[in-house]
Amino acid sequence: MKSTIPDTGVPIAPPATNGGDRQESRHEASLHGEILLRLRDYVVEGNIPDGARVPERQLCEMLGISRTPLREALKVLAAEGLIELLPNRGARIRQLSQRDLEELFDVMAGLESLAGRLACEAITDEEITAIEQLHYEMYGHYLRRDMHGYFQANQRIHESIVAAARNETLKTAYANFAGRIRRVRYSANFARKRQRWAEAMREHEAILDALRRRAASELSDILFQHLRNKRMAAIEHLAEPEEDAPAAP
Repeated sequence: MKSTIPDTGVPIAPPATNGGDRQESRHEASLHGEILLRLRDYVVEGNIPDGARVPERQLCEMLGISRTPLREALKVLAAEGLIELLPNRGARIRQLSQRDLEELFDVMAGLESLAGRLACEAITDEEITAIEQLHYEMYGHYLRRDMHGYFQANQRIHESIVAAARNETLKTAYANFAGRIRRVRYSANFARKRQRWAEAMREHEAILDALRRRAASELSDILFQHLRNKRMAAIEHLAEPEEDAPAAP
């Protein structure tokens, strides 16, 4: 899978050309957001092994930035649970045990199941149309074997269902746990025994169908099982020998 991080040290955004404080502030916020987006993708897509130290110098060179903005982005990834900050020793990729995965995916299954049930009570026709569009976008990425694009659209679908539940407490809890398993949720699509990517695509067809019909109990059950299946695939992928793991399409 081709990373979104550039191969050369070209800055990912040009410097501000005028001295307006407000424009400079907006520029810095935009730059920080783009650094964070690319760094998160780089980590989620498995470019650094589980438990390995984050190569700050290498990342600075690839992103064309200094250590300060990189470390600010790393703080956000640490808050999301993707990495661990080591006192005076940089950062490393958070490594989850099988028990960690089981517990986290079960909690996520419960949250998404509840979100599906509540969403069917509150979702608008316009929101369903937007999720349909994301679904077909995701399907296009699937057909092209573009895992990066597929995963981005996939996450937006799940987040849209949670948002449609109209429950801020649920939304906050979901965001907290989603960050902690985002990396393994991505890699689970490569589990060899289950052919997980194709399986997940079929499950999303069922999710969309139940959502269109506002079938609350059915959607709740489908989402719970969807996360359970993802959990099994993640555990299987974790157990696969590294040399036998399939390459990203």
